[in-house]
Amino acid sequence: MKDSRYYAACTLGLETVLFDELQRLGAGNVQVRRGGCEFRGDQALGYAACLWLRSAVRVQEELARDRVMHRDDLYRLTSSIDWSRSITPLQTLAVDASVRDSFANDTRFPALVVKDAVCDQFRDRTGKRPDVERDRPDLPIKLVLQGDHAILYRELGGAPLHKRGYHEVQHKSPLNEATAAGLLLLTDWDRTSPLCDPMCGSATFLIEAAFLATDRAPGLARGFAFERFVDADLPAWRRLYDDAERRAAQGLAKCPPLFGNDRHAGALSIAELAIQSAGLNGRIHLQQSDVGDYEPPAPPRAVVVNPPYGERLDAAPEALAKDWLELGHFLHGQCTGASAWILSGNPELTRHLGLRANRKWPVRNGPIECRWIRYDIATRRQAPPAE
Repeated sequence: MKDSRYYAACTLGLETVLFDELQRLGAGNVQVRRGGCEFRGDQALGYAACLWLRSAVRVQEELARDRVMHRDDLYRLTSSIDWSRSITPLQTLAVDASVRDSFANDTRFPALVVKDAVCDQFRDRTGKRPDVERDRPDLPIKLVLQGDHAILYRELGGAPLHKRGYHEVQHKSPLNEATAAGLLLLTDWDRTSPLCDPMCGSATFLIEAAFLATDRAPGLARGFAFERFVDADLPAWRRLYDDAERRAAQGLAKCPPLFGNDRHAGALSIAELAIQSAGLNGRIHLQQSDVGDYEPPAPPRAVVVNPPYGERLDAAPEALAKDWLELGHFLHGQCTGASAWILSGNPELTRHLGLRANRKWPVRNGPIECRWIRYDIATRRQAPPAE
């Protein structure tokens, strides 16, 4: 079977991280695009991408592309695909469209055209047609329509890949799992030394760090849409999955010391449930205190933290400044010799840390333009002289 063309999407700012991950997987002709990467590979590579990519939120297999000037062009392009490769008429589908500067004014009309073309093909051939299912379709179809050019994909993952399966309940200001993993991959943490998140919320950073350090595939505990495709190579998928299970079992003993803290008991309860669901009982130490009072069980060598910065929690400016000032006290008092990576969506708040940044990476956290900032904590901050 010839290689397919794929597209993997990621958080804006993490494209180079995704590029490196795809290179390590053995993907061919990897090309960085805004918000993702295109690549080539066989069917098994598509499965491996869903299973192993930490920073990706979607993996899509391209089915067809061409110029599309009006409705009939899009209908013909969709009809040129043999949809019986993907599903039977007894299965379900859904169409999601992304439209910009095209003949269509919104996403609904072209999505309906694609749906009609698929269903008409099945009705003409079999007398039956698949139903539409929005929540968990057997075949999620993606249409990208930009200008006079259209691309049709089938989504291999189904649900977004950041849904690992361990967060049954979300903290009210969650960090997307794939974004957290991508940010971790931007650090130079050696994956063996102690790592700490002093404002851990639902423990996403800590769980993703554990997965990274123990060689656990992020997609190991969830299902994928491609498993329901007619042309799925299930023996190849089973071999990939069994190898991932073996690597995770062997790597669990290598989990380094991971420490988390939060002042909110509710957030810690969610974190504990997530840690248990991720199979990491006893691997992550949690504590409840204000960040300025937090003393981790051992000196961390790496600190990762997503503190509040206003837009996501709508906190008062004075409270935000106090949080960042206390975070600075923690870093200076408990993290001498460590490197800290802090996600900031408000540059005015970082001055309260009393630290000079070594490097900044622009990255998006949901709708918020942020910076992933590295600080090296060389020495303890000196107390101000007495007046």
